[in-house]
Amino acid sequence: MNKIGRLRKKIDAIDRKMLALLSERGKVAQGIGKMKREKGAGVLVPSREQSIYDRLSRFNKGPYRREAVLSIFREIISATRALEAPLRISYLGPEATFTHMAAVRHFGSSAEFVPEAGIENIFAAVTRGESDFGVVPIENSTEGVVSHTLDLFVDSDLSISSEEVLKIAHHLLSREEGIGRIDRVYSHPHAIAQCRNWLMTHLPNVPVKEMESTAAAAKRAAGERHSAAIASEFASSRYGLPVRAREIQDQPQNFTRFLIIGRQPPRRTGRDKTSILFMTRDEVGILHQILGSFARQKINLTKIESRPLKKRAWEYMFFADLDGHLSERRIARALSEVQKKCTFFKILGSYPKSRI
Repeated sequence: MNKIGRLRKKIDAIDRKMLALLSERGKVAQGIGKMKREKGAGVLVPSREQSIYDRLSRFNKGPYRREAVLSIFREIISATRALEAPLRISYLGPEATFTHMAAVRHFGSSAEFVPEAGIENIFAAVTRGESDFGVVPIENSTEGVVSHTLDLFVDSDLSISSEEVLKIAHHLLSREEGIGRIDRVYSHPHAIAQCRNWLMTHLPNVPVKEMESTAAAAKRAAGERHSAAIASEFASSRYGLPVRAREIQDQPQNFTRFLIIGRQPPRRTGRDKTSILFMTRDEVGILHQILGSFARQKINLTKIESRPLKKRAWEYMFFADLDGHLSERRIARALSEVQKKCTFFKILGSYPKSRI
């Protein structure tokens, strides 16, 4: 046997050991699942999963990159949960949207994914208990906040259980081998806006038609000659549409943040974020006072954005993110102070930060 053959035999032996350990891990997890059911506890515990990923990141010595190790274990955890019953996850459809990508990345491919026609449908499915969790977009680094998601939080009893930040890479997908044969392009308005310079340079006279999603654009282009779609590589594989030009977005650092919404708030992990919605009293300097409440407690406010009220002109609601968990004394003190200065105040959730 040559040297390569001996090394391959060694890999085969390692694979058998890995499979035996995976089976052992699964049996232990089944025992934990049985005890959870007896106590009426949920299958998913974000704080526990976060601690697993943090520990793996510390212990990883290579040669695999941290992201690769976490991806492998995400699938192991997803498959382990499915031994009991797969989680049912609602996302903004159709299949192969960026929201679908974020859902698979967060929950692993062994979950059951349910496409919904609108963000309001996701909130409704989770509220009724038809889905365990929902995945909704909240902001894009170039396009800004998703106002509809914020509006739905105002009247919802759901809380944020986690977040996922996805790097957005737009590709030109087409059945045509050369872009000179393309006579129309489909995509979502946001994707079109993010690729405007590339389109003007490479397809200046080709009409660009708006679709409800990048996935719908890929599906449409897959069934037509001489057409293309601006969509993800995920959509390329789902709809059998080859990539003809990669990463055509104008800004290379393009990220979308997604929120995972559920019915139960997660426990503290030590690496958390809290999101709130509030409307201030109509007083001079009131916003300055609110910001001072956070400053006095040495709380880092990572985001604050105003949102006009739909029912009253020239009045605004604020959406804010801050570092820390509601269970921390300093966070609780600051939020208690802020609430006294507001006509509307709502904590959307304290939850683990994204790994990006």
